[in-house]
Amino acid sequence: QVQLVESGGGLAQPGGSLRLSCAASGRLFSQYAMAWYRQAPGKQRELVAHITTVDETNYTDSVRGRFTISRDNAKNTVYLQMNNLKPEDTAVYLCNARLQFYTAWGQGTQVPVSS
Repeated sequence: QVQLVESGGGLAQPGGSLRLSCAASGRLFSQYAMAWYRQAPGKQRELVAHITTVDETNYTDSVRGRFTISRDNAKNTVYLQMNNLKPEDTAVYLCNARLQFYTAWGQGTQVPVSS
């Protein structure tokens, strides 16, 4: 099993940047596919970015070119670099780990984007 703790959220201005981190405890982090999801008030949770065990990445259309997901297996951490933030990026961002039929979630970190 793996436990996930997100950090790095907070108030950001439109056009600004933030880097979210998700630290994983437990074994075999390198074998987990990792992802960032977000959930805005009154909306369904959506997949933002995904990274495989061999660093293949994928993004939802609304963030492609602005967000970058990466992982550091030596630190058991996955990151989400968010640039050129927009008010519509406002959400709780959650880290997800998946290995075969097992999945784990972090508690989430809030990212309000407002001037």
